[in-house]
Amino acid sequence: MRTSFRADPTVRIPGFSGLRASGSSSAAPWRPSLLPVHPSACPSGSSSSSCGSTVVRAVSTPIKPGVEAQQKRSKVEIIKEQSNFIRYPLNEELLTEAPNINESATQIIKFHGSYQQYNRDERGAKSYSFMLRTKNPFGDVPNRLYLVMDDLADQFGTGTLRLTTRQTFQLHGVLKKDLKTVMSTIINNMGSTLGACGDLNRNVLAPAAPYVKKDYLFAQQTAENVASLLTPQSGFYFDMWVNGEKITLDEPEEVVRARNDNSHGTNFPDSPEPIYGTQFLPRKFKVAVTVPTDNSVDLFTNDIGLVVISDDNGEPQGFNIYVGGGMGRTHRLESTFARLSEPLGYVPKEDILYAVKAIVVTQRENGRRDDRKYSRMKYLISSWGIEKFRNVVEQYYGKKFEPVRELPEWEFKSYLGWQQQGDGGWFCGIHVDSGRIKGQMKKTLREVIEKYNLNVRLTPNQNLILCNIKNSWRRPITQALAQGGFLEPKYVDSLNVTAMACPALPLCPLAITEAERGIPDILKRVRAVFEKVGLKYNESVVIRVTGCPNGCARPYMAELGLVGDGPNSYQIWLGGTPNQTSLARTFMEKVKIQDLEKVFEPLFYHWKRKRLSKESFGEFTTRMGFENLRELVDKWDGVVKSPSRYNLRLFADKATYEAMEELGKLQDKSAHQLAIEVVRNFVAAQQNGKGE
Repeated sequence: MRTSFRADPTVRIPGFSGLRASGSSSAAPWRPSLLPVHPSACPSGSSSSSCGSTVVRAVSTPIKPGVEAQQKRSKVEIIKEQSNFIRYPLNEELLTEAPNINESATQIIKFHGSYQQYNRDERGAKSYSFMLRTKNPFGDVPNRLYLVMDDLADQFGTGTLRLTTRQTFQLHGVLKKDLKTVMSTIINNMGSTLGACGDLNRNVLAPAAPYVKKDYLFAQQTAENVASLLTPQSGFYFDMWVNGEKITLDEPEEVVRARNDNSHGTNFPDSPEPIYGTQFLPRKFKVAVTVPTDNSVDLFTNDIGLVVISDDNGEPQGFNIYVGGGMGRTHRLESTFARLSEPLGYVPKEDILYAVKAIVVTQRENGRRDDRKYSRMKYLISSWGIEKFRNVVEQYYGKKFEPVRELPEWEFKSYLGWQQQGDGGWFCGIHVDSGRIKGQMKKTLREVIEKYNLNVRLTPNQNLILCNIKNSWRRPITQALAQGGFLEPKYVDSLNVTAMACPALPLCPLAITEAERGIPDILKRVRAVFEKVGLKYNESVVIRVTGCPNGCARPYMAELGLVGDGPNSYQIWLGGTPNQTSLARTFMEKVKIQDLEKVFEPLFYHWKRKRLSKESFGEFTTRMGFENLRELVDKWDGVVKSPSRYNLRLFADKATYEAMEELGKLQDKSAHQLAIEVVRNFVAAQQNGKGE
């Protein structure tokens, strides 16, 4: 049930004095800073008594006993402290005629789910716009919200929708003057962008497949509960975009109990943000939930990973908890690194929200706030070690963790194609290259989703699932999708199935080089190398491309990761595995995009000839060792070509062969390679209803 109420504009939200929560036995003395309150940070109508000239604000980290000087803090910590719970100066900046907002407001608007960007392809004056990111636990998108997002993309965006690697939408190109219209429309149509960016819990991942299975349903419900538990409570989001009318779904009782519980000193009593306080978290925080074997969520890349543990009857009993994953790093700064999460312990299902809260509070209290490069929880755990981290979390949890339960091997699951849900209905997983929905494909999806009133799920691999499809709808939906340009999974190149890329240029301000715009050509070139060295068409490697080292497309888990490190230049990472359980390592740096084949050819050539039975490319590179692989690359003279001959299965006569050979030379392909490509494209077109 959705409820709404208006905030009282005469009520001053109090500042909270101290980062340490009340009641914590380990709380160190804190020192408040007295800061002037900007008039615009006070709600309209507030009196001088309710909004004085100074207010007590929390420092970012507690002052240790015996330390006289206030600890150093990053600029963002001070901006958060002075923002009146993530309002100021954004509330002022939105009212100006300028097309952009100032530096402090750009930090604050992230908590509202938006980044300020400009088109880096254009020269001269910057053309500012905003990217909006939604919050969709386990990728769940109601029919109404999908149609609204589709409309907003056309009316206020770039005409495209972007599916992200965290099961959300990104809407690019929104102008500042349209922000409130777009935000309020999302809020009023079962959506939210609150906390999709910023120093707090981001979207919670879980398997997107709408299976009617106890463990899957429980994982998805847990994702929703964790998202609700860690949603900001102070109302800044609704104040900014819908004039204080707070529109929410009724929360489960267990979520409210867990949030309000302060029996172990986790909360800020009487604060509008009982878990986050004035300072929120040191950096972004990511959570994923899944079931055994299903690693569609890249579990080990998250700050917290939860795995549902069920009994022999399939009834969920509790969770294995993993902590300390994270992808972001800085080039050539070895003190920053990608990291996999590690086991923390097992908890019964009724305790999971309390355990998650205890972990979040441990990071809140101890994560670094002086240098944002080192503020993620992975650095705290790396510094402390897992034993110390576990001991501190247990103080906030109030119990000891049990040992983690043994699990079977992990698998990557894409959920593409038609599958039964288990309730008589079907779902259809659709591959979307780099998550970009545009053009005829966008129009077709809209028509199908609207006509059949379908709900949608977004996957962590940037794909989309149509849910709750009746058996009688399968044929017309299949035909509509084919006519709209969507390939059936069996006709999607296996390289594309697992590939991912971040948006990068032209809008991301952090991008060093291309990713989304560059990956189609990179994948074609990899496929051409496969054919050149004799690898089969159904063979594949996991390829991920990012325009900078922040790792949004999780390239450090790929078998072959390309990470932008200069204009038209990439670091090459090797050693991930197809099931995303191993971390890749840097193999080469500053490889120009035009030179990629000089690295790819020897690597794939020797993988084909020296691999063990069923050995993946990532496993092969790890076994061989990077020193040996670099030697193979350095000494590479090209593939040894066999004498030309007719392939009678493809060419009926010499003239046809010679004509194909001449055409192939124009594309740097053999006659056989070009003929195979022509035949493959023809078959795919026929299968998708395009043939004449």
